[in-house]
Amino acid sequence: MTVLVANDTPPAIRGLLKRWFIEPKPNVFVGTVNRRTRERTLDYIRRNAPDMGLLMIATSRTSQGFEIRAWGDTNRRIAEFEGLQLIAEDWDGREEDATAAVDADTRVYAVDPDLPPF
Repeated sequence: MTVLVANDTPPAIRGLLKRWFIEPKPNVFVGTVNRRTRERTLDYIRRNAPDMGLLMIATSRTSQGFEIRAWGDTNRRIAEFEGLQLIAEDWDGREEDATAAVDADTRVYAVDPDLPPF
């Protein structure tokens, strides 16, 4: 299973993605494709729409059962916390000084936006 969340998808890329995925919401694509097809599709997208933001969640042999990868400008950050991949949002107006830290009282995950995605 693969889930792609895209930002500002050009019509040609949207048409390509609809060959193998369904689009339950605008710019959200869900499908079951093999690894080779998924990687070739992602390579094509990165070559032909380099400014497009893309978040991928795909089945993988990890303890979580999936992997998360991101390309381009998205409003989500991938953080690893004790071996788990988490997705954190960018918060407007909040000054958090943490590097994938957990606030024990409220359970809010905060990520330093200057960190690389992996």
